[in-house]
Amino acid sequence: MASKGSSTGGDEKKKKSMYTLKLTEGQLDKLGQALSSRGWPAKEVQYARHAFEGDQVKVVAYESGKLVVQGKGTEDFVTNVLEPEVTGEFLLGYEEVNNPEWFEPHAGLDESGKGDLFGPVVTACVIADGDMVRSWMEAGIRDSKTI
Repeated sequence: MASKGSSTGGDEKKKKSMYTLKLTEGQLDKLGQALSSRGWPAKEVQYARHAFEGDQVKVVAYESGKLVVQGKGTEDFVTNVLEPEVTGEFLLGYEEVNNPEWFEPHAGLDESGKGDLFGPVVTACVIADGDMVRSWMEAGIRDSKTI
């Protein structure tokens, strides 16, 4: 029986289906103008200043400035609308250029638990190089405090 896997050979990079970013007040206004001018239907979302739904992408900008972009069209939206028209900064796909220190070998550790009342203290440490960081980023792994 034939496999149901992709026939593209597996070398294709997986596209992002979610993107978050902190926007300034001015950028929030630019975003609203950019999407309204495209005729994107506005949506009501609690605590959101702007919420729109386009072709294969949902865009929600919260009052706090946090922007969440979701859907199959996330990368296209970020590279074709958000970066050139709203932020003026090109970040998606330029992680190694903008943050080369992320890809240098480094170690990190963390602990969880209290030990005295709620069970043991558990610690974990990892040493990562550039290849590991690239694979984690492609898989969508990141610091849980930034989600």
